Amino acid sequence: MVPRQRSEGPAEAAARLTGRAVTGAGHTGSLGRVTLAGGAVAVVKYAPGAAAAEAAGLRWLADAGAVAVPRVHGADADWLVLDLVDASSPTTAAAETFGRELAALHAAGAPSFGAPPPGGPADAWIGNASMRNVPGDSWPQWYAEHRVLPYVRTAVDAGALSSSEAAVIERACARFPDTTEAPARLHGDLWNGNVLWSDRGAVLIDPAAHGGHRETDLAMLHLFGCPRLERVVAAYHEAAPLADGYRERIPLHQLFPLLVHTVLFGRSYAAQAVAAARSLG
Repeated sequence: MVPRQRSEGPAEAAARLTGRAVTGAGHTGSLGRVTLAGGAVAVVKYAPGAAAAEAAGLRWLADAGAVAVPRVHGADADWLVLDLVDASSPTTAAAETFGRELAALHAAGAPSFGAPPPGGPADAWIGNASMRNVPGDSWPQWYAEHRVLPYVRTAVDAGALSSSEAAVIERACARFPDTTEAPARLHGDLWNGNVLWSDRGAVLIDPAAHGGHRETDLAMLHLFGCPRLERVVAAYHEAAPLADGYRERIPLHQLFPLLVHTVLFGRSYAAQAVAAARSLG
């Protein structure tokens, strides 16, 4: 996303968006931290051009009544005001609860593959990479056209992926298996850093929410790690059994985040993306 000069600070944005006085302000990492009148502590995030999509995604995930997400106190195109999450250490019980909650989130569904959250823009973001939400009925075709090939083309143009490597991934797109899975309500960027652990269990932040295949969220947890992941997956499978061959399909679903990372961070992820494509046979 292209940075824009701020016309106001976190405290001013929080007061404007919530209609509440700010009685204290500071910083937690790169985010603003404010105390609102009444005592609520909130995080103020500056995300120019992307805040509206993130707010819509958080509200859509919250509407499922399945996973915990920070409450959106206010948002516009550039700013988000969210509940502060007090971090704690994950427990086995919390991991198992998260697995069941994630299954329930996915089961809440979406109108189609690629469906954006209600009120969310089609032109959204995953991290600092653009992500277009274009609805589709056929998962293999939609996944290839809107979650794999756009990033292949961008990576080639940037010199992060060679034309021969791109050809390997393009050939793999023709072998994506069909699925009987209904469109799931995805977090969409479910790496370890977006799963916070608190006294109430797992809290999900920074979504790139859209309708997709439920195994894509799980594959991202496998790619970047998650505390007690095996317990998360086991509890998920108990609540909503995964189709046979789930483990063998993990590289297929990791193609999307690996290519996003290739675009964002260069060739250090290119080899993993090509290896994932080659594993599809």
